[in-house]
Amino acid sequence: MHKYMRILVFFDLPVKTRQERKTATQFRKFLIKDGYYMIQYSVYARLCNGVDSVNIHKQRLKLGIPNNGSIRVLTVTEKQYDAIDIMLGDKLKYEKPIEYENLSFF
Repeated sequence: MHKYMRILVFFDLPVKTRQERKTATQFRKFLIKDGYYMIQYSVYARLCNGVDSVNIHKQRLKLGIPNNGSIRVLTVTEKQYDAIDIMLGDKLKYEKPIEYENLSFF
């Protein structure tokens, strides 16, 4: 059985010049195209089905990062992610916990 996990990407990218803004926009579009959703500005997350999936998406992320700025990645289990305390605001539709199905074999 695979363990659902979430990849959290935190980033600060320079946006002073026109080219920097373009690069930051391209990075956000890259994240969305790869299945990430925005939790907050400059914080994106993606659901993965197991460690192998996490590793694949981390490798993809390395290929899409810009040359400048700061990017951090945190991987948590679905149980850890579900324990987030939301102080203000609501959970996004993408943040609903995964329903696990128990299979019984007789």
